[in-house]
Amino acid sequence: MGVVLCYNPVSVRYLIIADVHSNLEALQTVLEAAKDHGGFERVWCLGDIVGYGPDPVACLELVRQFDPVCVCGNHDQAATGKIDVGDFNADAAMANRWTSDMLSDEDKRYLVNLPEKINEDDFMLVHGSPRLPVWEYIAYAFTAADNFEHFSTHYCLVGHTHMPFVFEEDGLMVNEGYMSDGDMLRLGEKRLIINSGSVGQPRDHDPRAAFGIYDSDKGEIYHYRVEYDVKTTQAKMEKAGLPVALINRLKFGV
Repeated sequence: MGVVLCYNPVSVRYLIIADVHSNLEALQTVLEAAKDHGGFERVWCLGDIVGYGPDPVACLELVRQFDPVCVCGNHDQAATGKIDVGDFNADAAMANRWTSDMLSDEDKRYLVNLPEKINEDDFMLVHGSPRLPVWEYIAYAFTAADNFEHFSTHYCLVGHTHMPFVFEEDGLMVNEGYMSDGDMLRLGEKRLIINSGSVGQPRDHDPRAAFGIYDSDKGEIYHYRVEYDVKTTQAKMEKAGLPVALINRLKFGV
């Protein structure tokens, strides 16, 4: 699927979310927290709305209410049959089969039609990486260095690793940094690959839901973390018969 081009020259505050993974409690809490941090007009969603968690339909419906600019993730594609669940580990495959059974045909049509890449203003939006949009993880500087060659915009927003990092192109070097709650990233001349972390399944040993807000007028991206009702999500997962490892990891952010 080709790159979709979108342009919006008006000053806007964008909520940046990724890897919701069917976690309704986390998503609802993020939306409320975003209002407390100045609000937002648009949503940029970096894929994997579904998968792993207990509320795929409710999460999909809630995200779609905001008419988001959204790309597909590997779990979104697995839930529609576009990717074979045999490509996942056993727990993820089981959760994807369960998710697929929960989704309506209309839900699946929405997910299967999501593009793999979107360019909006000076950003590329992608789930994994510009080079391999659905599957590649950008977790290290050397992987980021290879990927700067695969997008022409100044900035690239990614998800997939579930960890909030920023990679900065600096001549022949790539600098990397971790983003903590309340950090502000001022956009400038250097090209960046930015990951605002996961809403529904953080993996940086911080179980709080993660999200970003981009203020296009100020040229700044803010990173935030917020506690949500993990126990309720875990109870729903247990009732649905989802894998124990997926249930337990939410408590520890791994």
